[in-house]
Amino acid sequence: MQKALINLEELTKHYKVGTETVKALRSVSLSIYKNEYVALMGPSGSGKSTLMNILGCLDSPTSGRYYLNGQDVSKMIDNQLAEIRNKEIGFVFQTFNLLPRSTALDNVALPMIYSGIGKGGRNHRALEVLDQVGLSDRVDHKPNELSGGQRQRVAVARAMVNNPSIILADEPTGNLDSKTSIEIMGLFEEIHQAGNTIILVTHEEDIALHAHRIIRLRDGIVESDTVNPNVITITQNA
Repeated sequence: MQKALINLEELTKHYKVGTETVKALRSVSLSIYKNEYVALMGPSGSGKSTLMNILGCLDSPTSGRYYLNGQDVSKMIDNQLAEIRNKEIGFVFQTFNLLPRSTALDNVALPMIYSGIGKGGRNHRALEVLDQVGLSDRVDHKPNELSGGQRQRVAVARAMVNNPSIILADEPTGNLDSKTSIEIMGLFEEIHQAGNTIILVTHEEDIALHAHRIIRLRDGIVESDTVNPNVITITQNA
């Protein structure tokens, strides 16, 4: 039987807001497997952003367990979480989060600095992934010299550069027009077909429909977890 890449057991997250306790997540249990393409959906206040932050090791649960690649990350301290984030998770954000004064090449190479890879190795790998996302002719361009779609492609290349276990995309088309959004979602499909695991956080139904599995949250619980019948699911055993 295939082992889950992500396993959540009775996950809860509570916040104190003044004298009130906000229960952002209430006993969430789910598994995500290697090479799945999952959309996390839910209205504002549903808990999807909280769940994304925990999946991305940006926050820790109040109780319950989070296993990533067999490691219990729910009890890790900040510097351990930072190492897991750099090694296991590639982030793509709505606002791109690129360094404005750095070239596309340097932006993509950045995560490898923290991995201790030398400059020659960093540049070689960064060029490889920029070519994969169709930007081999834009490596020396800075973000302000690129279109919105090109900037998001740089961000996708940066997310892929360390060969992470998961690519976590938070509203990746939120700042893009419809045509560019379709192109970026096509790029995610290519990345998925190459064997990557993708978790897409979105509130847009048409964007979620690119995923092969849709998990909907409401009031901190999993309301539904369904396979998208409109796409052919590709599975690869670990």
